[in-house]
Parts: sequence; structure tokens; C-alpha cells
Amino acid sequence: MANLSTTKVPMPEQKPEERVTNFKEVALGYTEEMAKEEATRCLNCKNRPCVSGCPVNVRIPDFIAQVAEGNFEEAYKIITATNCLPAVCGRVCTQESQCESKCVRGMKGESVGIGRLERFVADYHMAHVQESAPAIEKNGHRVAVIGSGPSGLTCAGDLARLGYEVTIFEAFHKAGGVLVYGIPEFRLPKAIVQKEVDNLEALGVEVRTNFVIGKTLTVDELFAEGYEAIFIGSGAGLPSFMGIEGESLIGVYSANEYLTRVNLMKAYSDKYDTPIRKSRAVAVVGGGNVAMDAARTAKRLGAEKVYIVYRRSEDEMPARAEEVHHAKEEGIEFMCLNNPVRVLGSEKGEVRAMEVISMELGEPDASGRRRPVAIPGSEHEIEVDTVIIAIGTSPNPLIRNTTEGLDATSRGCLVADESMATSRPGVYAGGDIVTGAATVILAMGAGKTAASSIDKYIREKNQ
Repeated sequence: MANLSTTKVPMPEQKPEERVTNFKEVALGYTEEMAKEEATRCLNCKNRPCVSGCPVNVRIPDFIAQVAEGNFEEAYKIITATNCLPAVCGRVCTQESQCESKCVRGMKGESVGIGRLERFVADYHMAHVQESAPAIEKNGHRVAVIGSGPSGLTCAGDLARLGYEVTIFEAFHKAGGVLVYGIPEFRLPKAIVQKEVDNLEALGVEVRTNFVIGKTLTVDELFAEGYEAIFIGSGAGLPSFMGIEGESLIGVYSANEYLTRVNLMKAYSDKYDTPIRKSRAVAVVGGGNVAMDAARTAKRLGAEKVYIVYRRSEDEMPARAEEVHHAKEEGIEFMCLNNPVRVLGSEKGEVRAMEVISMELGEPDASGRRRPVAIPGSEHEIEVDTVIIAIGTSPNPLIRNTTEGLDATSRGCLVADESMATSRPGVYAGGDIVTGAATVILAMGAGKTAASSIDKYIREKNQ
């Protein structure tokens, strides 16, 4: 009998006053009883609209039906038939705009908690099952994967299961890409990402860190070493700045640098010597998930005041509603309809304040959101000692500048067709380096498509 409750089973969480003092995960996950109760809310629709909303086409009703019956390991097998990173996706995937947005239950209440159930299943498997590497017959063909973020990990995993000898080349000292350097520990524990990397290595994937393609080796040199195809999934890690006065002052960070120092280089722990500013008051410029991550991180590092400065209203914010909600609970102050004019410095060259101007919303722009318009004479200062710029990123140009025949857009993104093939034969690309900064699950979908296309390309080439 279906559970007709119009609301999801609540997710247990750390209390706001407790979690701002630590970097432990905020959401604590379902118990077995909670998961089974939430699973019974699924109507198991015949046309399965939720599956069409999933970029990797997880058989959602099938796995949820197994959860309802208490068959958690069978549910895990169903999920991982198409999604190799369920513990990650269950935490950071934007289900509310993808699978859950298609859920029929959402028409008269809240959708089924698909993401929460996916997380539960993955965590249950990790806690109760000791995996053994499957015996995979190698096919003698080699593929290089550049970047170990979600698209690279997905592509590498799918190819390894098909018998390819896969090598991942990662520029940082640790694999995981944006999953380790960009997303804070309190949203995605790094032990979970490492477990997924370990699973790939158990499949025979070689991970080579501290390896910068375009410097250490070029794409052409990878081909010369015997790789028959290359997947580029190096992301969009080049930060954007506003170009305003004072951005070179001490205490101004890009969100990428700030989060990398904290997440990957453990600046939050006294066990590490990673330098980071001990801030009293912080202004984070931007309204996306990265801005929320930076603001909530600054709060945990001891800042007394943390502001989100965003030029549009809260209704136009691209951040997940859940992240905005958590930020507000944690005491982050939202200064919407404000735009930075300049950063003001002290005699020592350090940030002392930021001047902003009030905005109002005009006509819609190309994105469909109402364009923010400055109100003349409304300039005012906010006293801060740290400014974090979180207004977007673009792909690093190193690979395209050192590789002949790679077409790119005016924004610096590589051009790839529906199969993820680029203009260079044998070179495929996907994830943020093609789309610009997007979601983890979309990057995974691109990696999955690329793996299938690479397999077809190599098989046809060797007929």
C-alpha cells in the first residue's frame, strides 16, 4: 500500500549551532526504517518520468521498490548499473531540478526523496559489504582520461569494465577533481570520494597525480605513447573576477582558491600548515552553490560576520534552495540586490571594507532573469576584512593551447558533439570543460556517453 503522505520523511541533521563549529557532515542520513517509509511514497508510475529526468538514467522506481522491501543490496546493484558514484550523487546532485522535478508526487506535495534514498543505499552498501574486484578480461587497448572529476571518473570506470587499460592523469596531488577541492567536507566527506577512487583502482584503472597535461605531457605525446583515444574531463577551474578596484588587495580570494585551501589542503585542521586568512567579517560575492559553500566554510573557520552579496533578488539565486536554507540557519546574512563597486584597503594593503551599490530589477535578460539595474547615489560600505569572489569559472586554456585541432567556443569551452567527440579525431571531451560550470550528474552523463563513444571508435578502428 502506497504511503500517501504529501511530505518527505525528514532528514536528520546536525543542529545549526553545533555544525557551525565543525566540518562534519550536516545531513546525517536516513535509518533503515526511515528509508523504507520514504520508499513507500513512490507510486511506481508506468511511464517513469523520474528516469527521464536523470542524466544517467538510473532505474529509479526499481531501486526504490527494493528499498521498500528492505532489499538494500539489490537496490544498490540497480543504481550502479548506470551510476558509478551513488554516494556522491545522493549528496550533491540537484535532484530537485532533475529526477525529483518529474516525480508525480510533486504535483500535490513533495516529490519522493530520490536523492536521500540513493544516498542511503550507497551508504548502506559501504557499511555492510566488502567488495571484491570483478574479474575483467583486458582487451589490449589503452585510453587516457585527463582529469579525475565526476566526468573523468565515470568515463574511466565504464571503460575499465569494458576491458580497457585506462590511465587517469590528474593535475592535483589527490584524485577527485571538484569533488575534493570544490565541495566542502560538511556536504561531501572526502572519505566517500576516496572510496569511489579506490573502487576504480580495484578495476585496474591507473591514477597518476601531479600530472599536468599540456606541461608534463601533451595530448600528442599521449597518442605517441600508445593511447588510442583520449577523454578530456579537466573541468572549469579558472576563476572569474569582477575587474573592480581593489581585487588585488590582501584578503581577496577567488572561491576556487579559498575552497581548495580548505577542502583539499585541509586549512581547517591544525594538523596542516596550509595558510588561510583568519577572518572577522567576510563578504562572498555571488549567489550560486559555490558562494554558499564559501560562506558556510568561512563561518566554520571562525568569522563573526559572513555576508552573501548578490546583485539580484533571492528568487533569482541559482543556488539550491537547500543550500540557501542551511546558510540562513547558520547565520549567513544575505545582502541581495547589492553589487560590489570596489574593495577598499588599509595602509598595509589589506581589505578593510567593500563598497556596494543598491540594485533594482529591470526587464529580463538573455537568461530569462530580470536584469539588475544600479540605483544612482545608493553606494554604501560594508566593513569586512575578507572578500571571496564566487561569480563563475571557465576552462583552463592550457590543454587547448597545446593541442592542434581542438575547436573551442568564445568562452573557452571545448566543442564536442552529442557523442562527446571533439574536432580532433580520437579526442573526446565532456563535463564542465564543454558546458562550463554545471552539475556533477551532468558531467557524469557526459563521461558515460564518451565511454560508449570511445569504445565504438576503437572497435571500428580495429576491425
